[in-house]
Amino acid sequence: MADPRFFTRAGPFTAAELAALSGARLADPARADTVAVDVAPLDAAGPQSLSFFDNPKYRDRFEASRAGICIVHPKHAARAPAGMTLLLSAAPYKAYARAAKAFYPPPAATAGIAPSAIVDPRARIGAGTAVAAGAVIGAGASLGQRCRIDANAVIGPGVQIGDDVAIGALASVSHALIGDRVAIYPGVRIGQDGFGFAPDPSGHVKVPQLGRVVIGNDVEIGANTTIDRGSGPDTVIGDGCWIDNLVMIGHNVVIGRGCILVAQTGISGSTTLGDYVVAGGQVGIAGHLTIGAGARLAAGAGVIKDVAPGATVGGYPAIPIRRWHRQTVALEQLVRKKERP
Repeated sequence: MADPRFFTRAGPFTAAELAALSGARLADPARADTVAVDVAPLDAAGPQSLSFFDNPKYRDRFEASRAGICIVHPKHAARAPAGMTLLLSAAPYKAYARAAKAFYPPPAATAGIAPSAIVDPRARIGAGTAVAAGAVIGAGASLGQRCRIDANAVIGPGVQIGDDVAIGALASVSHALIGDRVAIYPGVRIGQDGFGFAPDPSGHVKVPQLGRVVIGNDVEIGANTTIDRGSGPDTVIGDGCWIDNLVMIGHNVVIGRGCILVAQTGISGSTTLGDYVVAGGQVGIAGHLTIGAGARLAAGAGVIKDVAPGATVGGYPAIPIRRWHRQTVALEQLVRKKERP
C-alpha cells in the first residue's frame, strides 16, 4: 500500500471496472463483482488487492500469491492459485499501469496564483492553471489551461506552453515552445545557451546561440535534465519522448517521436535521432551523427558513428551488439588463458 501521507487512493474498483480501465479481458464473467481496494506486488497482495504477473522470473510468487485480482497473460492463466480473479492481457504490465493510474491519479492542482509568485502583467495564464509560491513568469510568456507551475520554477520571457503542462520545483525554461501534456520534473534546465564557441589559442570566442527548444506533445523530462537551445537551428524533441533524469541534450539536436533516453545519456550537438530510438543508461553520442529510427543503444555505449535504422549496438566504441558480445567473450578467454600457470 502506498504511503497515504504522499499518495491519495481512489476506488475501490470491481474486476469488471478494472478490465475496462486496463483494456484487459475478464477471464470469468461470473467474477465481475470481485472488488479491489488497492494495488500490491504479488508477494504482498491480499484478497482485496490488484496485482500483475508478467516476468516468468516471478512465477513462484504468482503461484503462491493471495491477490484477489491479477492481470496475467493468457498463457499463464492455468498457473493461477485457486480463487484468484484473472484479467487477461497480452501486455500485463501495460494493463496494470492503466489500472494503477485509476487507483492513484495525478493530484489535481488548485487553480490560482500564489501571493509570492511573480507574474509579469504581460504574461498570459490559461484558465485552471496553478502557479505556486516563488514561481516567476516573464513578460510575454503564455501558459495554456490547467497547467501546474511548482514552487520557485522560472518561466522566461516569451516562452509558449500548451495545455496540461506540469513544471516542477526549481525548473527553469527559456527560449522554448512546449506542447500539450508535457511533464517537466524538478531541476530541469530547458533553453540554456548551447556549448558553442570558436576555438582560439588566444581565447575562445563564444558563438551566439540564437535558436530555440521546441518540445512536442506528451513528453516527459526527468529531474535535472538539461536541454540546450539551438545555435540557429532549433533543438527539437518529438512527440511522446520519455527522457530520464540527468540527461544532457546539446544544441541543434533533433529527436524523433517516441524516443526513450535513460539516465545520464549525453547527446552532442547537431545529432539527429529517428523515431523510437532507445538509449540505455550512460550512453554517449558524439555530435553530427544520425541514429536511425528504431535503433537501440546498449547502456554505456559510446556512439561515434552513424547507426542504421533498427540496429542494436553496444560497447565503446559502439559496434553491432552480437559482435560486441563475441569480443567480450574472446577477451575473457584470452585473459583466462594468460592467467593459467
